[in-house]
Amino acid sequence: MFRKLLIANRGEIACRVMRTARRLGIPTVAVHSEADRNALHVRMADEAVAIGPAPAAQSYLAIDRILEAIRASGADAVHPGYGFLSENPRFARALEAEGVTFLGPPAAAIEAMGDKIASKRLAARAGVSTVPGWMGEIADADEAARIAAEIGFPVMIKASAGGGGKGMRIAWSEAEAREGFRSSRNEAAASFGDDRIFIEKFITQPRHIEIQILGDRHGNLVHLGERECSIQRRNQKVIEEAPSPFLDAATRAAMGAQAVALARAVGYASAGTVEFIVDAARAFYFLEMNTRLQVEHPVTELVTGIDIVEAMIRVAAGEPLPFSQDDIRLQGWAIESRLYAEDPYRSFLPSTGRLTRYRPPAEEVLPGRAVRNDTGVFEGGEISIHYDPMIAKLCAWAPTRGAAIEEMRRALDAFEVEGIGHNLPFLAAVMDSPRFVEGRLSTAFIAEEFTGGFTGATLAEAVLRRIAALAAHLRMCSEERAARISGTMANHARRVAPDWIVFLDRQRFPVHLALRPGATAVRFEDGEAIEVASDWSPGARLFRGNVGGEPMTVKVDAVRGGVRLRYRGADFRALVRTPRAAALAALMPAKAAPDTSKVLLCPMPGLVVAIHVAAGDEVQEGQPLAVVEAMKMENTLRAERRGVVARIATAPGASLRVDDVILEFE
Repeated sequence: MFRKLLIANRGEIACRVMRTARRLGIPTVAVHSEADRNALHVRMADEAVAIGPAPAAQSYLAIDRILEAIRASGADAVHPGYGFLSENPRFARALEAEGVTFLGPPAAAIEAMGDKIASKRLAARAGVSTVPGWMGEIADADEAARIAAEIGFPVMIKASAGGGGKGMRIAWSEAEAREGFRSSRNEAAASFGDDRIFIEKFITQPRHIEIQILGDRHGNLVHLGERECSIQRRNQKVIEEAPSPFLDAATRAAMGAQAVALARAVGYASAGTVEFIVDAARAFYFLEMNTRLQVEHPVTELVTGIDIVEAMIRVAAGEPLPFSQDDIRLQGWAIESRLYAEDPYRSFLPSTGRLTRYRPPAEEVLPGRAVRNDTGVFEGGEISIHYDPMIAKLCAWAPTRGAAIEEMRRALDAFEVEGIGHNLPFLAAVMDSPRFVEGRLSTAFIAEEFTGGFTGATLAEAVLRRIAALAAHLRMCSEERAARISGTMANHARRVAPDWIVFLDRQRFPVHLALRPGATAVRFEDGEAIEVASDWSPGARLFRGNVGGEPMTVKVDAVRGGVRLRYRGADFRALVRTPRAAALAALMPAKAAPDTSKVLLCPMPGLVVAIHVAAGDEVQEGQPLAVVEAMKMENTLRAERRGVVARIATAPGASLRVDDVILEFE
């Protein structure tokens, strides 16, 4: 086994690798940029080495700085995580030259599979089904548009060295092909140092299903079943599960056999993933091979019981795999939800700032259920603009898919994150989507289910009533405490009134309340009664109790005049007023929203990459105005209506905050 393991990465994956290394008794070394000097992975490691400024190109992607850290620490092995240098054959060879073990496949395999163009040619020769497309290099945007038209729209424009959704665009027209080519090439150059682009046919209504493989240095290769990764946004996975609700045993076996055949063709060892696109008839096509640990590997670990990181360590140390293909069994169902620092209410724009509150649900492994949370942040830590927006990977396991979905719902309800925009409510809404529950998935799921963007979940009337009853109970808890406090003064005990009106945003629920020890009986106008029982006390941020005979976990925050309640993707401002107060409030005039129609505001903290217009230009609805980069992704800002540009307020290269003015209209 190794004396010391350096993790050439950051965030949750660095922490994840450290947990297994610690269990195996291997000391760990963290590397960090200036921006990450107080990061969780730095705190967790046995020692840490600074490697440069915040930009990844000057730190985590700088091979020479990683090598210096290896020499300084005396590490004899390196785990690359995913992203950064994990699929860089030059890095693997540099480690070999230093006499340091790379916890990954041979450099030749990385090289063969890391080039998406070459890998598709190799896959075809190995007998693996491939998608039609143009595998040659593309010189410019005009050539990209011509090739796309010849293939037939829609097409997928992809970075040859890409991964993780970076450098990928779908084009439905020649204009979109030109624009997509430019953006993909820019992202690819910034993320991978390689701006080569290829184009392939985009299969409509596809499912993204991948096969996890493991190989050792003795010629043994197995697959660990599949993961369904169809729920994506901008080609970035959001929710994954294992196994897939779509595959049958025959298709699973066929995909697994092709994945192993491809791995064998390139002399593969260590962990890797072969990704496929699967159509409605279960025909599958090779997409790419990721020669590294995959982000979503926890769901495979949960259904197989195999620690993939441990397997990588032991394979790199020369040990053979301790199991064969016949030993692999898929037990139960696992789901992973990726928690991102992005605001779903604002078109999923990246969000940065300090985590003023970060309380994940408790991790546990019980006979009928399990919750796991892989994270790289902590309460009080900061989410910066420099790196990937993922905060955590929340996983739930149960014996069946339905039970795993319910376990995930409960875990999301209990996950507290404050201080930044995040996608927890969106994840909760997906878990309650009938289409998701039925397993009718495709990579277009988000676009089709949330056509107008995400505006919050819509709860059934019965659930709304339970939320209203809960709001009344919370108010009664506060009133009861106030009564006890005033009751300590002779003859001044307060009386709690029985009649109230609950407002959930614009919805109105008159209720009659009866207080009982530890509970409130709430009766609605039509006579329906709901009892709320809990030990919640004012100030607590999570309500855990029983509402109408069902367990509920609801996030509670004090707001002016009431409480903010968040449950299953819905977000309410709940006000509980006396009938008199409600009547007076109805007379108050509504506050007018400020007019921002004549300015383009920066929707996120980020770097201005390009300004596409000048003062005096007339623009049309949908026309690109500017490009802002945040968290390694380019975001094109478009005109919402026709107009004339009056003034440009910034320039390429400028760093902007949220709501900084980019340009003004006449």
